[in-house]
Amino acid sequence: MEGSRTPPRYGSLESTRWPPAGAGPEDEIVSMADSTTTIDDIEGELFKIERIREILVRRESELRYMMDDIQLCKEISRLKKELQKLIALPENEKSNEEKQREEELVQQIHKLVETRDFLVDDVEFERLREREEDKEMSEFLQSKLSKSYLQKASLQPESTICSAPRVSTSRHCSCFPLRHHH
Repeated sequence: MEGSRTPPRYGSLESTRWPPAGAGPEDEIVSMADSTTTIDDIEGELFKIERIREILVRRESELRYMMDDIQLCKEISRLKKELQKLIALPENEKSNEEKQREEELVQQIHKLVETRDFLVDDVEFERLREREEDKEMSEFLQSKLSKSYLQKASLQPESTICSAPRVSTSRHCSCFPLRHHH
C-alpha cells in the first residue's frame, strides 16, 4: 500500500492558497455580474420579476374564477332545460316522479345560483383587495424610489408591467333569467 496521502479537497478553504496580504491587486475577486451592472439594476430587475409574478398569480386566479363561472352556468342551463321540459307538461298528466324531479331541479338550480352568487362576491372582494395592494405599492414606490430611478427602471408607480383582460362577472349569466315556479 502506498503512503497515506489525503485526496485533494477542491474548493475547500484549507486547500486554497491565499496570496500574502498586500501582494496583489484587490480586483482579483470577480463578480458574476458584468462590470456595468449595479446593485440598483439588480434590485430593479428583481422588483420587476416580483411584480410580474404577482400579476401572473392574479391572472391565474381570474382564470380559475372564470372556469368555475362557466361550469356553473353550463350546469344551471342544463338543469333549466330539463326543468322547462317538465314544466311544459300539463300538470294533470305529470307522474309523481316527474313532479318530484321538478322540485329537485328547482332546488338544485337554486343551490347553484347561490354558489355562483358567492363566486361573484369573491371576485369582487379580490378586485378590491388587489386595488388596495396596487395603491399601497404605488405609494411605496413614490415614497421610496426616486422619479429618475423609476424612469430608468421603466416603472411608473401607477401602471403595471403587463396587463391582461379582467374577469367580467355579473350576477347574470347566459343561463338567466330563471323563471321561478311554485
